Amino acid sequence: MNAFVTIKGLSRVFDVSKPWLNRVLERREKAYLTAVSEVDFEIAERSTYALVGESGSGKSTIGRMLVGLLNPSSGDVEIEGVNLAKETDAAKVDAVRSDIQMIFQDPYASLNPRWRVRDIIEEPVVARGGKAKGLAEKLLEQVGLHPSDAGKYPHEFSGGQRQRICIARALASNPRLIVCDEPTSALDVSVQAQVLNLMSDLKDELGLTYLLITHDLTVVRHMADRIGVLYLGRLVEEAAPADLFEDPKHPYTQMLLEAAPRMDGFGRDVPPPQGEIPDPINPPSGCAFHPRCPLAVDRCRQERPQLRSLGGTRVACHLAE
Repeated sequence: MNAFVTIKGLSRVFDVSKPWLNRVLERREKAYLTAVSEVDFEIAERSTYALVGESGSGKSTIGRMLVGLLNPSSGDVEIEGVNLAKETDAAKVDAVRSDIQMIFQDPYASLNPRWRVRDIIEEPVVARGGKAKGLAEKLLEQVGLHPSDAGKYPHEFSGGQRQRICIARALASNPRLIVCDEPTSALDVSVQAQVLNLMSDLKDELGLTYLLITHDLTVVRHMADRIGVLYLGRLVEEAAPADLFEDPKHPYTQMLLEAAPRMDGFGRDVPPPQGEIPDPINPPSGCAFHPRCPLAVDRCRQERPQLRSLGGTRVACHLAE
């Protein structure tokens, strides 16, 4: 399948320095936080690519750069052959961005509490001068709600229903790519399954492409066609779900899978994950995972491993074999 999204060398650095006067008085240098560091991956059209990792690994930052809410410090974001980071033709960039929508983690915070559901759903179309009569009712029915719900306010719905409204709003502009940032983490488990099944059905029905950002490994196992594992802003492993869950190559991926809850795991004795995520303002040299890795050698402390192919997997580990 052709690559619909191509990410090359994507990095994002934030200036987290104290104000100038404080730095002068305290004799401190400027401080920079590297949230994403030289990430490369591709998303095939009509597929689901999942980014997983602990909190602070850079998943949401990548999603926000993909939709244009953040500008990359370096690297390329290419969608439909248009490099959003370097393209100078505003019309081309605008045309591509009209094909992208985002579903946020908190369904209530992302809905305007003063607007009726009809206005919320129709906004992406109306903002571009399109006709939206009857669109909200049609989309509400498509996501499993009643057309009459269009006249209500967000506070009149449950969390799962609000997330369905967010999905309906995302579909209003007829997008081809939807970035889903932890779309079910704020929901009950039973409601999570309903929303995920809805997203899967819509993907098949409408030919959508998803970037799924989550920390829930059970979600990606059943939803994703390809999984990328992030650690401290770096992509450390990428594989198909079957390969990743059956034969993880990177020690960090192995640690994540061991710590994940399992249906057959009652009574098993699993040691908790070792160590803490390093300070992203002052990351360790070499492999970022080496302070927590049980296999680390001197080379890991000195040399940053590059992503390389190992069978159907890409892995950034000197000792992956």
